[in-house]
Amino acid sequence: QLQLVESGGGLVQPGGFLRLSCAASGFSLDYHAIGWFRQAPGKEREGVACIRRYGTTRYADSVKGRFTISRPNTGNTVYLQMNSLKPEDTAVYYCAIESPYLQSQCISWLIDDYNSWGQGTQVTVSS
Repeated sequence: QLQLVESGGGLVQPGGFLRLSCAASGFSLDYHAIGWFRQAPGKEREGVACIRRYGTTRYADSVKGRFTISRPNTGNTVYLQMNSLKPEDTAVYYCAIESPYLQSQCISWLIDDYNSWGQGTQVTVSS
């Protein structure tokens, strides 16, 4: 069974940083594109970062230059390093696997093109 588990969320002041983890079990992350999404209260879930099968990345304009997605060679975990956090980054953050028919290329930000969603981790940016 494919399973993803997010962790690392918390309360941080504006300008601060957090590192989120997305740990996989039941499969290897190496062969998939993995996306990070977030959902703020009253808003739709949106994609923020994606890492392709061969390690290249894609970011939403709202987080470019502040967030970094990575997948080390060991550990079967994808990370989201979030720097210079803003109050508008407050949301529940999720990771998910991009559907294989999209060739693991981070083509889509549509939530219907992702599966095996984790339970999410809350990030709150507030002074």
